Amino acid sequence: MKKSPARIYLSSPHMSGREMPFVREAFRTNWIAPLGPNVDAFEKEFAAKVGAKHAVALSSGTAALHLALRTLKVKPGEEVFCSTFTFAATANVIAYEGARPVFIDSDMATWNMDPVLLAAELDRRARSGRLPRAVIVVDLYGQCADLAPIAASCRRHGVVLIEDAAEALGATYRGRPAGTFGWANAFSFNGNKIITTSGGGMLTTNDGTLARHARFLSTQARDDAPHYQHSYIGFNYRLSNVLAGIGRGQLSVLDGRVNARRRVFANYAKALGRLPGLTFMPEASYGRSNRWLTCVIVDPKAFGASREDIRLALAALNIEARPLWKPMHLQTVFKGCATVGGKVSERLFHYGLCLPSGSNLTPAQQKRVIAGVVSVQKKTSKPRARR
Repeated sequence: MKKSPARIYLSSPHMSGREMPFVREAFRTNWIAPLGPNVDAFEKEFAAKVGAKHAVALSSGTAALHLALRTLKVKPGEEVFCSTFTFAATANVIAYEGARPVFIDSDMATWNMDPVLLAAELDRRARSGRLPRAVIVVDLYGQCADLAPIAASCRRHGVVLIEDAAEALGATYRGRPAGTFGWANAFSFNGNKIITTSGGGMLTTNDGTLARHARFLSTQARDDAPHYQHSYIGFNYRLSNVLAGIGRGQLSVLDGRVNARRRVFANYAKALGRLPGLTFMPEASYGRSNRWLTCVIVDPKAFGASREDIRLALAALNIEARPLWKPMHLQTVFKGCATVGGKVSERLFHYGLCLPSGSNLTPAQQKRVIAGVVSVQKKTSKPRARR
């Protein structure tokens, strides 16, 4: 029986070897618990890396978003604007607080929240006295949204901006790091992210009060007393000292990880860019993407096959590829929620595909992926008629 080739994953963890000294130190000193020296150091090192005054290490990026809304005291029934083209966690935290998401569509130029749509909707809401409590903008697939006009619209109406930079660590907007534009900003260190702590996240902010309250809430909101006393509902959201040690090692190689993923993208673009009907996620002129995932749009008429045909062909070769995010306004759980626009994100979902993009993807593995995509196009392309 022929042995199948080793599986190629979409975005697998990539350890550097620098993580182990921090982990060993945690074991040596018996700091096998939430909090500890690695957590303190990781927060300081991370804040310095992205240029934020404060960083709070948490169990997930979702926790960071949730604590931001809880600290903002968003009330049940209030509205929070949110990118519709995103992973569910961005919208779920709104539901956690009993608030109602209003989904804002993307633009085709960046695939991120459309700043023109947002501005128009905020203006319209202001005239009717129904402004949202906050706007959560997502930096999609490693590329920052057009944050300057989005932030300006929020300031004009006194609406709090929260930046979901879960996918964009290492990216920049006009030379400034992602995850520093909101009152609160969230990062993810899930196993598939550009750096990982296995599971984990970080809240960054320049607001010391927010940072202190987020830390308080993340440790079950325990009051300062010799006994266990609680005046607020809290959460078990803090990062462990062991995982923070992994994060410290990973953070030290972040720049190299970004460069590696950008090389993966460049190789795909060179090899596949001339295929008919295949276009790549554009890089906005205002910033530098970390190219967390290489994403393509497939025009089935021009290419001769759909993105699902490509995905299934790659799956048969033991290669993982995934459709782009299904917009939140199309999700059953958010059925009936207000949406501004929607056609752009719907088109991206129907025609978009993520290719394997890990920083540890070998040249041989990438050649397998490229050959798999090309083989689909060759099978379906019509031979030219002889003259």
